[in-house]
Amino acid sequence: MKVDNYLSALKQPFKLGALELRNRSVMAPMTRMQTSDNQVDDKMVEYYRQRAAGGLGLIITEGVPVNDSAHGYDNVPSFYGESIESWRPLVEAVHAEGAKIMPQLWHVGSVRQAGKGPNPLSPIYGPSAKIFPDPNNTGLDLPTEMTAEQIEQVIGDFVNAAVAAKDLGFDGIELHGAHGYLLDQFMWQQTNVRLDEFGGDTIAERINFVSTLVKRVRAAVGPDFPIVLRISQWKMGNYQAKNAATPEELAEQLLPLAEAGVDIFHASTRRWWQAEFAGSVLNYAGWIQKITGKPTMTVGNIGVDHAYKDSRQQRKNTIIEQSYEQLDQRLALGEFDLFAIGRALLADANFVNKLFDNKESEIINFNLERHMPYKSYE
Repeated sequence: MKVDNYLSALKQPFKLGALELRNRSVMAPMTRMQTSDNQVDDKMVEYYRQRAAGGLGLIITEGVPVNDSAHGYDNVPSFYGESIESWRPLVEAVHAEGAKIMPQLWHVGSVRQAGKGPNPLSPIYGPSAKIFPDPNNTGLDLPTEMTAEQIEQVIGDFVNAAVAAKDLGFDGIELHGAHGYLLDQFMWQQTNVRLDEFGGDTIAERINFVSTLVKRVRAAVGPDFPIVLRISQWKMGNYQAKNAATPEELAEQLLPLAEAGVDIFHASTRRWWQAEFAGSVLNYAGWIQKITGKPTMTVGNIGVDHAYKDSRQQRKNTIIEQSYEQLDQRLALGEFDLFAIGRALLADANFVNKLFDNKESEIINFNLERHMPYKSYE
């Protein structure tokens, strides 16, 4: 039986300037590697349309590279050059179902491997000629340190992609600044040992690339086009990594980015319900909102409560210390403003409608083996 006040906070509309969402649910970006020519095709349009029809307020697309060197994996849709126009039918299909949509603009930086993407000969570069890979994978190619010209070119490519997104009718853009990719590489001391204006010993010095990028994007798209920044402490294969070990360090990282023009922070964690710092129950998104005063989006294993296979361990059961009621209560208390769902939407495109109609028993549960032909490297 439908209960009207069930998860009432999650169902509330969200408004930020010109951005209006029918509820607080967001589809998190998930790399799929399903395109044959790095362009949007009919199957991809239908994939996103189904999930928009499933009740989502906002969809953030899979990460989309802004130039040839931004590609880290094969068969990923590009967001530059001839590929741009192929996105228009997808935007229109999502809007027709009542949802909003943003592309996640992406550059993998130093984790790019030779031979990937539409131009296999594209260079591999990062903030420094240094990489901090998964300790179990030491065979990655060493990047070259980006020159001033390359930095300017990459910033320009992000700006061009943001302007293209606005022209296509997207409802904003997300910059991928998480998980050890290029933007995150500049912010992390393990991968940024530069001695120029884009590096240094302090967080304030290392975020200059990202804050410069945000300022340039803001200037190009105007004051009313939403900019979301996805950030994380953890990196691929390194869940213990931290850009900021204390709330004070987190403030040093975030306040200049908020001032530069970020509208919403997308706080990526492994498990949304866990406290970020000792002495407080606030999660990562909660601390970001407390520090910046900006709306935040929480994400991390929402709707995933299955046995999973860890890449470094035998199969085991995950003890999930969460509930949808807890998510609703913490959003109602103002800890965060939006909640993002990832893998659960691979299993059931109608997840949000079922959840909001109090039909959890009808949700098709995510299963690692069955539902991962679509990859999830983000």
